Amino acid sequence: MTFDEAKDKFIHTWGTLATQWGINRSMAQLHALLLIAPQPLATEDVMEQLQISRGNASMNLRDLMDWGLIYKQLKPGERREFFMAEKDIWKVARQVAKERRRREITPVVEVLNELKMISTDTPEAKEFQRVMEGLSSVVGFADNTLNAVIKAEENWLMGQFLKVFR
Repeated sequence: MTFDEAKDKFIHTWGTLATQWGINRSMAQLHALLLIAPQPLATEDVMEQLQISRGNASMNLRDLMDWGLIYKQLKPGERREFFMAEKDIWKVARQVAKERRRREITPVVEVLNELKMISTDTPEAKEFQRVMEGLSSVVGFADNTLNAVIKAEENWLMGQFLKVFR
């Protein structure tokens, strides 16, 4: 396999994989391109290499910066902005976990906490409360797990991961 074939395959695969994390395919492919780029890339470089529009590139670059996965870098004498990805994959994993927790888990926890306040004077209300407590337990476990990943160091996280397979 040539480098260009490997690069295209990685970018395509990263795009497909990241859709499972809640990231759109174009955003993930742009992240993959920046992840493997040895030097920061300008918006025009991204557009050319991924064959995407300026609007698509700009929107996804902004979203990746919001996720904390890429950084803007200015070069002296250049009017263009350049972008580079965080290269530490463990930091990337923790950042994705942090963002998913903020965007998905925290709002659910807040709603479930609000729903605990209902009165349970009818059988329907009691069943509702029972289901909400079960959901709260599962979401709480997910929240604690993501929190552990976010705070984890690479060695601890790898050790925990390997325990699963023993």
